[in-house]
Amino acid sequence: MINKKNLWFLTLFSMILILSVYYITMPSELLLSSKAESKLKETIKVEESELLTTLRVKSDEELDQELNKLKEVLNNTSSSTEDKNKAFEKIKALNENKELESELEKSILEKHKLKSFIKINNNDIKVTINSNKHDTTIANNIMRTIQENFNDHKNIVVCFQK
Repeated sequence: MINKKNLWFLTLFSMILILSVYYITMPSELLLSSKAESKLKETIKVEESELLTTLRVKSDEELDQELNKLKEVLNNTSSSTEDKNKAFEKIKALNENKELESELEKSILEKHKLKSFIKINNNDIKVTINSNKHDTTIANNIMRTIQENFNDHKNIVVCFQK
């Protein structure tokens, strides 16, 4: 008697068998051309500056490492409640900081039509702009735009890089 498990196994096995026979009998020219086209498509797609992408990836990796350490403290049964509360508050602050960075990047894009990367570290804010043109008026306007979001004074640095 065939039960549900056996029926599913036979169905999946037959599908795999059919696909493998199809793949083996397929002409090799089709395989080579499709691989070349996919590689060509991968190299053509570049929308954002490599520098900004690199900075974002590096920042995200650092944030992930920090969050993983804090989550280990939260999940550790031997950690005290005080340590767990500090870790939770730190996670909350890191998430709020990341959200604020992305909001500031959006506001710079909307107001000044410039792609940017923002890194906030306590009272220091570093803004990297994707542009070869080093313009002090644009830098001052960006600094004002960012400072509008805070009540207290922040140390804002604007860098133009391509």
